[in-house]
Amino acid sequence: MALTNPAPCRSRLREHGAGLQIRSFGTRYNTLYLSRKGNATMNDHDLFELGDVVLQEGATLRDAKLAYKTYGTLNDDKSNAIVYPTWYSGRHWENEWLIGEGMALDPTEYFIIVPNMLGNGLSSSPSNTPPPYDKARFPRVTVYDNVSVQHRLVTEHFGIEKLVLVTGWSMGGGQTYQWALSHPEMVPRILPFCGSAKTSLHNIVFLEGVKAALTADAAWNHGWYDEQPTKGLRAMARVYAGWGFSQAFHWEEVYREMGYSSLEDFLIGFWEGFFLDDRDANNLLCMLWTWQNGDISKTPGFGGDYDKALASIEARAIVMPAEKDLYFPPEDEEYAVRRMPNAELRVIPGLWGHFAGGGINPEDTKFIDDALKELLGS
Repeated sequence: MALTNPAPCRSRLREHGAGLQIRSFGTRYNTLYLSRKGNATMNDHDLFELGDVVLQEGATLRDAKLAYKTYGTLNDDKSNAIVYPTWYSGRHWENEWLIGEGMALDPTEYFIIVPNMLGNGLSSSPSNTPPPYDKARFPRVTVYDNVSVQHRLVTEHFGIEKLVLVTGWSMGGGQTYQWALSHPEMVPRILPFCGSAKTSLHNIVFLEGVKAALTADAAWNHGWYDEQPTKGLRAMARVYAGWGFSQAFHWEEVYREMGYSSLEDFLIGFWEGFFLDDRDANNLLCMLWTWQNGDISKTPGFGGDYDKALASIEARAIVMPAEKDLYFPPEDEEYAVRRMPNAELRVIPGLWGHFAGGGINPEDTKFIDDALKELLGS
C-alpha cells in the first residue's frame, strides 16, 4: 500500500532481541508492517514439519507445516517458555508490539514462541498446500487443531514440559483458552485479551457479512482464482471497518489522530490497505471458518457443554475484553469468568474497541502489559 504525503504521526521505537522495531501510531501503520513483511515471510521464521495431521473434522492434512518465530533463549531447564499465538489473518511479526526488553514479554528473560495459525499463509494454508487440498479444497481447521499442532511444536521440537504463560489477542485469545483446557498440566497462567472461548451468535452474523462481501466478487470464482479478488477484499474491508473500532472512536474522529485526513481516507488507507497486504482470499475464508466454529466445548470429552469446559480451566487467568469491543463484548467474557474457578475479569477501558488489543494505542498496550507483568509475578 502506498501512501502519499502522510500526516504527521507519533511513533515509538524500542529495542528487543530481534533488533530495532518501529511501531507506528498513524498512517504508517500498514506501510511499516508491509516493509517488515518482505523479509519476514522470506526468512524470518522457522517451519516445524508435522507430517500427516488428522484434523478434528476428519480430513488428513498431509505434509503439514507449522510456521513459528521465537524471541529470546530457552533456558537450560526449559522453564521460561511463553506461547503467544497469532490472530485472524495475523502473521508473527504483527505480534511483536507486545514483545520487548522491559516489557512483560521480555526476550532477555523469557523464550517467547509465536506460532502462526494454520491458514494464515505461512503455516499450511490454502495458498501454499499442493493439490488435491489446495485453494478451495483446503480442509476445515478448528481452534483445537491449531493448539494440537502447537503443542507438538512445544513438546516434540523444544522438549518443553511446562509453560510459564499463554496469551493472545482476538483469535489468539481463543487459542489461549484452548491451551488451558487441552493441556492444564502445562499451563499455569493465561491472559486472553479481546477474544473468547466460544464465538457468539452475534459474532457469527458479523462474519457472515464479511464472507458474503468477499465471495460476491465474481473474480473469487468459488475459490479457484488465479489472481486475488481485490474488489471482494476491498468490500470485505469496508464491512470489517464497521466493527473493528467502536462507535465512540468514530464519534471522536480518532482516525484523524492516527494521521488520516478523512473517514474515506481511513477506510482506504487503513482498512483496504490492511486486507490488501498480502492476505489471500482463501486463507481468510479458511480462518473465518475456524473463527466461526470457535468453541472450547467441542474439545473431546466435553460434548458441547460450555459451562463444564469453562469450569475445567484450572489456570490462573486474567481475562481482558475491551470496553467497547463489538466482536467480543465484556458481557460475554463476564459469563466465562464467572464459570472459571481461578479467573478475574479486567476490562480494557476506552474507545478503541477490538483494536484496543491491536497494539496501536500506547495506553491500551500499557494496560495489557501491566496485567501481564502482574500475572507473571503471581
